[in-house]
Amino acid sequence: MEVFLSTVYLIGLNHHAYPTMLKIITVTLIFFICLLIYVGFFKGSRLDNKQYLVPLSIQPVMQDASWAVDSWLPRHEQKRQEVKDRNFDIDLVFLGDSITHHWESRGQEYWQRYYANRKALNLGVGGDRTEHVLWRLQNGAVDGISPKLVLLMIGTNNTGHRQDLATDTALGIQAILAELKARLPETKILLLAIFPRGKSPVDPLRQLNQEINQKIIKFADEEIIFWLDINHLFLDENGILSPEVMNDFLHPETPQYKVWAEALEPHIKEFFDE
Repeated sequence: MEVFLSTVYLIGLNHHAYPTMLKIITVTLIFFICLLIYVGFFKGSRLDNKQYLVPLSIQPVMQDASWAVDSWLPRHEQKRQEVKDRNFDIDLVFLGDSITHHWESRGQEYWQRYYANRKALNLGVGGDRTEHVLWRLQNGAVDGISPKLVLLMIGTNNTGHRQDLATDTALGIQAILAELKARLPETKILLLAIFPRGKSPVDPLRQLNQEINQKIIKFADEEIIFWLDINHLFLDENGILSPEVMNDFLHPETPQYKVWAEALEPHIKEFFDE
């Protein structure tokens, strides 16, 4: 802005140089317009209705939805305190959104049956998208622990909340994997396919989740990161998701946590050398 004002002032002093000054003013204005566009886009402004130069999915932020204000950060802090109270003795971590969070409610019976004796920690938080998990990881969620295994499933809220491009959600998941590898170098990661949602295979959100899964499967290197897709267990032979399985076509009902736990068992046993 100082350059712009100085240029205007110089025009006043030397009106004979106006054509040259006009060029300078034009270039200066173009520069500032480009700068404003750059800053706007890189803070997450949309290029169209979907794509960002820097996707929101990889920009770590706290959950700021009105319904989450009173619960999101307290849960994060509660989990940090839980880790301290358990003397950082954690062998198994579940990391994700409300589907994971519900192991503490709908899936509580099966959590106790399958994971209570495995020093498990539930780091699921309702409503989380990839950017929220990134923030939690960067703000102490796994500090001080070195689990044998992290189970990660995240991304369906990127689909449901903003209908993020599959590429953007996949980038968010890739960023989470990078954070986990950096912060937990001795830990294996079991990356789960995002569960199906929507009643039928033609549901747009179901298709978007599936597109994400087709991208994130490539992140498995079978050394640190391993892939598991159990989605077929929730669907009938025609790919239909029934309300008995997920009443809202998103969150598994209580019996499905048993299905999930049983599907995980062979893999967890392998990582735990059981």
